[in-house]
Amino acid sequence: MSDTSRRPHKPGKPYRRPKKDPVRMLAFEALRAVDERDAYANLVLPPLLRKAREKGDFDGRDAALATELVYGTLRRQGTYDAVIAACVDRPLREVDPPVLDVLSLGAHQLLGTRIPTHAAVSASVELARVVLGDGRAKFVNAVLRKIAQHDLDAWIERVAPPYDEDPEDHLAVVHSHPRWVVSALWDSLGGGRAGIEELLAADNERPEVTLVARPGRATTEELLGEEAAVPGRWSPYAVRLAEGGEPGAIDAVRDGRAGVQDEGSQLVALALANAPLDGPDRTWLDGCAGPGGKAALLGALAAERGALLLASEKQPHRAGLVARALDGNPGPWQVIAADGTRPPWLPGSFDRVLMDVPCTGLGALRRRPEARWRRRPEDLDGFAPLQRGLLDTALDSVRVGGVVGYATCSPHLAETRAVVDDLLRKHPEAELIDARPLLPGVPDLGEGPDIQLWPHVHGTDAMYLALIRRTG
Repeated sequence: MSDTSRRPHKPGKPYRRPKKDPVRMLAFEALRAVDERDAYANLVLPPLLRKAREKGDFDGRDAALATELVYGTLRRQGTYDAVIAACVDRPLREVDPPVLDVLSLGAHQLLGTRIPTHAAVSASVELARVVLGDGRAKFVNAVLRKIAQHDLDAWIERVAPPYDEDPEDHLAVVHSHPRWVVSALWDSLGGGRAGIEELLAADNERPEVTLVARPGRATTEELLGEEAAVPGRWSPYAVRLAEGGEPGAIDAVRDGRAGVQDEGSQLVALALANAPLDGPDRTWLDGCAGPGGKAALLGALAAERGALLLASEKQPHRAGLVARALDGNPGPWQVIAADGTRPPWLPGSFDRVLMDVPCTGLGALRRRPEARWRRRPEDLDGFAPLQRGLLDTALDSVRVGGVVGYATCSPHLAETRAVVDDLLRKHPEAELIDARPLLPGVPDLGEGPDIQLWPHVHGTDAMYLALIRRTG
């Protein structure tokens, strides 16, 4: 029995089945996974693209368009929500999430790409017919035709409050960040309007793929032989793929001799490895090692000095990823699954300790744009005890004269300086080391002694690092 409610058409006119567009179907499927399962696009999208290629549905241009539709929609979701809200006759919370995903995809094609208006509308309506049915496709058509009446700048003029009346809300709508995130980033960054606008804009740019040549296993010269590869900005082991590219197709990456690692993450490992010590330099600890990028670089640097690296990770499956990253390391290493707040090792066992603690991830919104919509201010309260507990463990684990690196991929002051300041108040035997001289050539590192990197200044994730020496 046919469902005529899903097929409104003129009497006597033959019904036309909707055409499936594999690119937009895949983009819709990825957005539904992000919405329904709290999945991350950078984990969901690659297997979907691989499956589409294997079926013969996709070529390189199709994959690039699907990637742009997914990430572009997620990055500008807040702006598009404000525009869609101005074009519907009900609160957005009353619009079914699958319908909202189709509308957002359509809005991005209309306002954020060069796809012609008629093509963007018709392709989105066809997608709606396939995944929502003909009835709701009419609603999608009506809304997108309203959106198509203005370009993005004109819509922002209509839906964003004036900057002079509400700076944070204006920036939240214009740059598609939750208001509380705008406020937190502005507090951490300091300064006036220009800096925060540049930072928020950088969060919405597609980041370059950055590789690391693991010392003793690969060289930057080898990686620079790849197409469109250029040297990193700051790390001597970094190579950027300026035009994207598929890292998994590179021999050194496939063999584990090189890896994908943001340059900010590389700089954190290098600063800890280069920090001056009082005494021996034989045993290093990565106390929150998953998924293994920093551990692999630290292990290679330790091997050059004959030092051993112990990599500890609480989650067993993530500990497995760390072991895979370290496999083939030229020096001694060991991976264990252990709770860093209840360590199995003895106090004072290590010369260098890295604690890259779990955090809100507000420093990596370029790579995980959906995280900005998932996080809530109250998440900070959940991370705070763990971050402080892990830093306490780190200080207890390092010997007198040794160095701890406290790192986090968040610039939020509650996750950076507040944690370090609490430790220093509790432990007079701890002192900060000026980390800035340990990153020669890297500009604009602030007043110190800790370091905050920024996407719009350094082209890295917003990594934070404080180096702490145990003095007694």
